[in-house]
Amino acid sequence: MDKHHIQTSVISLANPWLDFLPSNEGAEAARRVNDDIDAMCGQFPGRLYAFGTLPLSAPADQVVAEIVRLKDLTHIRGVIMGTSGLGSGLDDPSLDVIYDALEKTNSLIFLHPHYGLPNSVYGPRASDYGHVLPLALGFPLETTIAITRMLLSGVFDRFRRLQVLVAHSGGTLPFLAGRIESCILHDGHLVREGKLEGRRKIWDILNNDIYLDAVIYSEVGLRSAAAASGTDRLMFGTDHPFFPPLEGDREQEWASVALNTEAIRTLCAAPSRDDLAIMGGNARKVLRLNS
Repeated sequence: MDKHHIQTSVISLANPWLDFLPSNEGAEAARRVNDDIDAMCGQFPGRLYAFGTLPLSAPADQVVAEIVRLKDLTHIRGVIMGTSGLGSGLDDPSLDVIYDALEKTNSLIFLHPHYGLPNSVYGPRASDYGHVLPLALGFPLETTIAITRMLLSGVFDRFRRLQVLVAHSGGTLPFLAGRIESCILHDGHLVREGKLEGRRKIWDILNNDIYLDAVIYSEVGLRSAAAASGTDRLMFGTDHPFFPPLEGDREQEWASVALNTEAIRTLCAAPSRDDLAIMGGNARKVLRLNS
């Protein structure tokens, strides 16, 4: 943080979070993890905050209980979730009780990918290209599919105050939003099922329910994110500890952090009010980083 002049960070447990635990172990593990992270943040006042981890393999009432309990932890500023939800995706009706609790407690969801796409989609020579295909394409597409399934299943219609911060600038969602909306409007099955009546358009959801981090590494991608959700809903991110320098001095500045900073400054023609908002102002307000 000091090397990259970052004053405050919001940290979280990395994927696969606690999704792999047996049902009878999830709740207790989540309590221990969340208490430990909260205590660790307390050792660095004003510098560290965190997203809580949910015991999604546990019974729903235990997940809800942890959501409520997290509000009493001083440094927790929301929850982190993967795209599998309870195992059947974020459009699973069984998640409604959890979305309801998150909405009622005003808990921000930080949505981060983990499982990627099936390896078969990358072709027989995928291993020749290291991790580039799954990281550059698989994770963003996984996120885009997950959010689109939430949209199609009416999650954002049923829970109109639900707030979601989507990793990696929303995957490909900002760029594909218009195509998604057009496909919905022209889908005969959705029309026959009456699923277009009273639905919110994707643009409404992008402008009111979704925040995007700025981890896209280029001004071109960031411009799409800003156009979709607005600069007031973009937040600087690092993807730390991924993408460190591979060779030479490990203490040197990380190219990934520098690329994000450069993209934001280029987008906003810094110094500007939007630049300051994306680099920290939006996060301070949305995540209450001064309290």
